[in-house]
Amino acid sequence: MFLYVRYQDNIYDVVDALTLDGLLLGKTLRKFYRRSGERWVDVYHDPIRGIDGDYSRPNRRQSHYEKAR
Repeated sequence: MFLYVRYQDNIYDVVDALTLDGLLLGKTLRKFYRRSGERWVDVYHDPIRGIDGDYSRPNRRQSHYEKAR
């Protein structure tokens, strides 16, 4: 899966999910497009799983198999 991202310097790019995780950890992104919500997510204002350990929403990446356990 590929995602649209916007870096701090307002340059747009398309990256895969693994690269997105690395960019989020490196704090080089400003926004990324979340298809499920059909909107841009601001990494400094919107809740994001795995950033600062402050995410209390359901894990959408969890597989259906894992959810059934």
